[in-house]
Amino acid sequence: MTKLLMIIAPRNFRDEEFQESFDVCKKANFDVTVASVTTDTCVGMFGARVTPDRNVDEIDASQFDAVIIIGGAGTPVLKQYPKVLQIIQNAAEQNKVLAAICLGPIVLAKAGVLKGKRATVFSSGVSEIKSGGAEYVPEHVVLDGNLITADGPGAAAKFGEAIVKALTSKSRFQ
Repeated sequence: MTKLLMIIAPRNFRDEEFQESFDVCKKANFDVTVASVTTDTCVGMFGARVTPDRNVDEIDASQFDAVIIIGGAGTPVLKQYPKVLQIIQNAAEQNKVLAAICLGPIVLAKAGVLKGKRATVFSSGVSEIKSGGAEYVPEHVVLDGNLITADGPGAAAKFGEAIVKALTSKSRFQ
């Protein structure tokens, strides 16, 4: 079974980015593990309450086929956690699918995995991903190899679909 790791901020993750991409991935029968920097209930920008399955400190990227960073106003806090950055770096080294939506790509930039990659991000994060070495592309969903980025809540369903498509295609060739 395809296993996904979905990382959310403890406060102010974007509710629909989480829920829509989560639902699309579950519908594809993927095993989705939700993690955060706490296992206490995390609260979205519009009040969604999600209790993570695991703390990021317990995560080994090799156990997952993809690592997904959900956006929202609280997402930049994830850049402050070395374990989050390590998970992203390890996933990149193992050629896993890396996906991030809204402000999630700035966490990927901080982890150093956007150098030379085409990516998108919520408008307030453009300079940050560029300084992380990404080529900013003003589209809703951008694919570059194993990297999938999306610019915000309006792209959440398409973001989830892109993840499913990438992992379905990838599994056929392995």
